[in-house]
Amino acid sequence: MPVHVLSDLIATRRLSPVDIVEDCLDRIGTLEPKLQSFVEVYAADARLAAEAADKAIRSGHAVGPLHGIPIALKDLVELEGKVATGGSAVWRARKAARTATLARRVISAGMIVIGKTHTVEFAYGGWGTNQHMGTPHNPWDPADARTPGGSSSGSGVAVAARLVPCAIGTDTGGSVRLPAAWCGITGLKTTIGRISTYGVLPLSPTLDTPGPMVRSVEDAAILLQVLQGSDPMDPRTLGRRNAEPMPGLRRGVKGLRLARMPEAERGGVDAEVLACYDRSIEVLRGLGAEIVDLSLPHGFAELGALSGRIMSAEAYALVGDLADNNALPLDEAVRPRIRAGASISSRDYLHALTERERLKAVFAEAIDGVDAVLTPVARTPALRLGEVDQSTTPALLTRWVNLLDLCGLSVPNGFTAGGLPVGLQIVCRGDDEATALRVGWAYQSATDWHDRIPPMAGGAPHA
Repeated sequence: MPVHVLSDLIATRRLSPVDIVEDCLDRIGTLEPKLQSFVEVYAADARLAAEAADKAIRSGHAVGPLHGIPIALKDLVELEGKVATGGSAVWRARKAARTATLARRVISAGMIVIGKTHTVEFAYGGWGTNQHMGTPHNPWDPADARTPGGSSSGSGVAVAARLVPCAIGTDTGGSVRLPAAWCGITGLKTTIGRISTYGVLPLSPTLDTPGPMVRSVEDAAILLQVLQGSDPMDPRTLGRRNAEPMPGLRRGVKGLRLARMPEAERGGVDAEVLACYDRSIEVLRGLGAEIVDLSLPHGFAELGALSGRIMSAEAYALVGDLADNNALPLDEAVRPRIRAGASISSRDYLHALTERERLKAVFAEAIDGVDAVLTPVARTPALRLGEVDQSTTPALLTRWVNLLDLCGLSVPNGFTAGGLPVGLQIVCRGDDEATALRVGWAYQSATDWHDRIPPMAGGAPHA
């Protein structure tokens, strides 16, 4: 069940947190040996927290709509005393000395942290693979190991397979949206500074942002309200206007102007992905949105390259010493991405940051009068692992959103003939998560792609 349904059942005493946690742990025990989505599961702690939540709720001391609901955290999010590997075998035994602000917020809301999920090493990769810590199995293909999407691979798989109703991911260039699309769930890439990154292991501090990975847009809106907010430990969160997504969530899209991606960007996109995308456009048109064409001043590939330079330079500054040490067991696909930052001079890095600010202003003018830009999330469905070219990135259609400090929502929007889910990306201005969620809610109210269950989680094959 999605978060908002569980919340209603708990509030009306038809279901207890103890029941929910036990069901999650049962499913993890049954499915996790194949799925490999978790680094650690906190079964004993979760049971104790569920008992405490149940007693508090029954005694009239519920703290909010999320009280008693389990959540998983990507293994970049620190919990004091718990494992914090960052997806690296080098840090396999590392324990966190602090608790991330966002973790404190979900715990304060009464949520129950059930475990930590796998990530690409140092969160540096969109395919979702991890050579030494393990690659989670995309639950839509029981026969073949396919890309789960990264870097928030474990969170995507755990939510899709119904091991947990929700999880936290992080997104530097698509790392919430790619696993959301390839695993058939909903993922919100928040505006940078909307949610505190204090206590979240960084990849690229300029571009990093956490976000919820859930089953529905309504769940994303509920979690955003808990996760967002000012944090003295993260200066970028200070003095911001917080989004209030819930009041306008169900307003529909009538009167909104939604832009198709430029025709030139359709090249290289899989035909089945484009077919699902085009049908999504027509669904939103049928709901009353005005669909318009948009000319952008720069292509997504050019923007992605600039984003990649910033990401690589900052990643090398953070973990370059590990990447340069060939005696350490770093992922063979991740090591060269980090080492590439060594060749970026301070002059080039500062120029990239300056260029980013210029482009933000240019694109703000280009999308003036448009409420959202619609694109596919990825150019292909999930690939078999043997088909992946690790020298490439699947984030061509997502990186530009981080570079320009926008927000983006990924929602399931169809299936290939082979039964693999694909996603629609709804991109809005920075700090306008409310509109992205409004468009996403309207789309999900008219479709049922987000309700489909993967075969490995007990669902029927879909096409």
